[in-house]
Amino acid sequence: MRVEGEGGGAGVPAGGSGETVVFRVRRYDPESGVGPYYQEYEVPYRPGMTVLDGLLHILREVDQTLSLRYSCRQKICGSCAMLINGRERLACETQVAEVGRTVTMEPLPHLPVIKDLVVDVEPFLDKMKASMPYLIPRSDSENIRVPPEEFERYRVASDCIWCAACYSACPAAYSNPYYLGPAALGQLFRFEVDSREDPSVKPLRLVIADDDCAGVWRCHQAHACSEVCPKHINPGELIAELKREVLRARISGRI
Repeated sequence: MRVEGEGGGAGVPAGGSGETVVFRVRRYDPESGVGPYYQEYEVPYRPGMTVLDGLLHILREVDQTLSLRYSCRQKICGSCAMLINGRERLACETQVAEVGRTVTMEPLPHLPVIKDLVVDVEPFLDKMKASMPYLIPRSDSENIRVPPEEFERYRVASDCIWCAACYSACPAAYSNPYYLGPAALGQLFRFEVDSREDPSVKPLRLVIADDDCAGVWRCHQAHACSEVCPKHINPGELIAELKREVLRARISGRI
């Protein structure tokens, strides 16, 4: 049964015996020839239950044909990113108590659907690879001491878990298939300002960022990326910083 009025605040179950919530899952198998549809499941509710907990209950106890992707269950891997009640979130982090009695789950927009909640992340990963998300060290980098103020510039950007939530939410990435997107540009910034990197590599990073079609100038500062980041990174601000780095390089003749 579903409890319609008691406890838990703002339409959220109180967690007593027999209480359930409705999981409304978008189902789609491209090989079936059947178009996307929504399937509802009643899931037993308990306090502290995450959306991923509910999905795993469905998979193990109700419907083994449901497809989803997850791994760490600790907000580290980013595998379980999906659209939850219309917003990009991590299923392992999202508390059912925060989203209400009916929870709608859909695959991340703007990425090809493999099956149900599983999307093909290769287009996103290709953009990340293009940003060179790794340090190419200076020959003397072993003994470099990083000042705290420099570390603060790229500390938050280093927390990116490549979940693609920001990429999915970005209107520029949706309208321009060549745009690198907020996560990739954030990684460009993160390594461009790192003093431990070989100086000869930094102009290449700025040239990539300056690309008229794929780079920072395609960002319109909508900050949709910042609103959905589960690690509380502000990719929009990082891109704005990267724009300033590109302009300084242009003025100084470095690119």
